[in-house]
Amino acid sequence: MDQIQRFYSISSYLRRTFGKKMVKLSLDGGFTCPNRDGTIGTGGCAFCSPEGSGELASDIPGQIALLRDKWPDAGHLAYFQSHTNTYGPVDDLRRLYMSALDDPHISGLAIATRPDCLSDEVLDLLSEINRSNFLWVELGLQSTKASTMEAMGLGYTFGDYERAIAELNRRNIRTVSHLILGLPGETEDDMFRSVRDVVSGDHGSVFGLKLHLLNVVRGSALGNAMPDYVPFYSMESYCDLVVRLLEVIPADITIHRLTGDVPRGLLISPEWSYRKRSILNTINRYLRERDTWQGKALGQCPQDYWSPDPARP
Repeated sequence: MDQIQRFYSISSYLRRTFGKKMVKLSLDGGFTCPNRDGTIGTGGCAFCSPEGSGELASDIPGQIALLRDKWPDAGHLAYFQSHTNTYGPVDDLRRLYMSALDDPHISGLAIATRPDCLSDEVLDLLSEINRSNFLWVELGLQSTKASTMEAMGLGYTFGDYERAIAELNRRNIRTVSHLILGLPGETEDDMFRSVRDVVSGDHGSVFGLKLHLLNVVRGSALGNAMPDYVPFYSMESYCDLVVRLLEVIPADITIHRLTGDVPRGLLISPEWSYRKRSILNTINRYLRERDTWQGKALGQCPQDYWSPDPARP
């Protein structure tokens, strides 16, 4: 086990699928959100930054230039990240998505959105794209606990997520579910329940899972209302939780994120969350020291499902 990665990273999947390192280019498509434009609300979700998690997003040439020195030979996926990237007229969405796919540097799309912003017309467009292009749709769920969803002002329900995941599954579109760890009022049992709800398959299968450490940021409703709130008091306690969560996640689900970082100028707490490399190193160290891995509690072994080496089956 020491010679193999102990969780199924999206990087491993993409390298095996495309035969080389792939990176996501974080793009700002100029979208807003129904929780900002007055359709549902005006302040956004309580934890959201003013830029809708898109502080580092730009355009394709800008992102390639930014990442070229680090990954000069990598392929690229266009990742529409800022705000709600299916929230707009279908004709506008078509032009935007197709423009990205027409770029010779782009090999596929990743589209982040809300579960309540997938109309039948949008789903049909995504299905059309999916038939001839690599695609996944990322659904911002955050929690399956109704009281948390209401307190964070999400403006959608778990029922909206269930419908969205079922419709995406019906069209054979890869889905990635996004959960936030450390939301106010949530216990470890609540976080385990959210993970189990998503990966159980009862509401539809998921291709990937993104576990995001809550960052309390300046300018957010949460930062204004609870500036002293600290979701995890130590990096070690957070990493311990993540390792135990990985054990209950099926080994064939790709892991897209195990933490979350924001520009330090925006960060209120936890003060250590910007140390992304240290967090990931600690998670990997705990996995080795405990001789554990993704899916272990389910009786699964990573080698049965995947390999980080594209030459291996």
